[in-house]
Amino acid sequence: MHTPVRPGPRTAGGAGPSSAGPRDVVVVGGGIVGLAVAWRAARAGLTVTVLDPAPGDGATHAAAGMLAPVTEADFGEDDALRLHLAAAAAWPGFAADLRAATGRDVGLRPAGTLTLAYDADDLALLRRVLALHAAHGLASHELTVADARRREPYLGPRVAGAAWAPADHAVDPRATHAALLAALDAPGEASGTAARAVVVRAAATRVARDAAGRAVGVHDDAGHLHAASAVVVAAGWESGALLADVPGVVVPTRPVKGQTLRLDAGPDLALEHVVRGVVQGRPVYVVPRTPVPGGPRAGHREVVVGATTEENPDDRRATAGGVFALLRDARALLPGIDEAALVDVTPRARPATPDNLPLVGPTAVPGLHVATGHGRNGVLLAPLTAEAVVAGLTGDGLPPDVATALAATRTDRFTRPGTVPGPGDDPASGDRRAAPTATPTAPR
Repeated sequence: MHTPVRPGPRTAGGAGPSSAGPRDVVVVGGGIVGLAVAWRAARAGLTVTVLDPAPGDGATHAAAGMLAPVTEADFGEDDALRLHLAAAAAWPGFAADLRAATGRDVGLRPAGTLTLAYDADDLALLRRVLALHAAHGLASHELTVADARRREPYLGPRVAGAAWAPADHAVDPRATHAALLAALDAPGEASGTAARAVVVRAAATRVARDAAGRAVGVHDDAGHLHAASAVVVAAGWESGALLADVPGVVVPTRPVKGQTLRLDAGPDLALEHVVRGVVQGRPVYVVPRTPVPGGPRAGHREVVVGATTEENPDDRRATAGGVFALLRDARALLPGIDEAALVDVTPRARPATPDNLPLVGPTAVPGLHVATGHGRNGVLLAPLTAEAVVAGLTGDGLPPDVATALAATRTDRFTRPGTVPGPGDDPASGDRRAAPTATPTAPR
């Protein structure tokens, strides 16, 4: 049973308690999901501590920022599609609120997405996907190659077909993360947090629980206890390991490594839309940012190329083959990227789950909430996840359509039947009080 978290006492000066005192919430993880949760919780009046040794240095740092529920739609993943459509609808309001709080632009570009097929086999696959879109009533349609060139004049000479998804957009994850940090650090009411949040650069090592089994804080790698009324674990692929000794909670996150490239493109490569493509069966995407408006770099823009997908650990090592494959396939569709400068190669691991859906909301352990397993859609899902987690913290309801979309993310779906947390369970004992009747779904 989760007790709603209510805002703690405020000091006479209007600020919340110091970081040394008990907080309303501790959020483990300072990526875009964790900071979105922390910011929304602080705006709801809760005092918040965020624990992360290097905020934003995980999957957020590599992400291209596509908000693409339509072009990410896949066969047999209807739950994910409903979730992603609801998440995309949450982004305009989230971006506007964040800009109002900080004055910062998060790079939201509602320009649509162009999908290209390189050869006849790729076009056949693209038409299958368009049929899937039509079956779900999604906004997309096939274009002639001539129409595609009118939308994006920089296409290469060998393109077999194209499609247009007008409602699939993009945002800049690094700019969004910087704005969230600014909002959490900014004093006063303008930020929407009024000094209720603090970011502590430390690594969480264990969730603390009291004699009744309730989560009451988090221990960090310096031996400090960050006491709180509730704990939110948003630690990406490391969430499962952090919660492995908590009875009644199964969070089977694993790292799925990906590499992205960042190019500096001059005015002669003025891409205006997200370009996704299939090149001889291999997916690739190219995501342009807003160009620099003035100064010596006027007209230059960042272009993100991605992304590989590898069932490998988060070793932070870029591979020559991965970089080559991305550039090979991107230039097959957009030859002009040959003239752009390669300025950044970013290998990071996304947090994946066996069923490709995140875990969002309260767990069976009172006071313990999770927000993890977002896979390659962490940026897309961040605002909706924050809304859901804060509603779970405060006990407020969600709109029926949002609640329906989030139903597939319930946090007990991998828990074995009969697994229950009990009073006095020792976090180090591994005693899960479980009936060994079922196991979590195997990764596909």
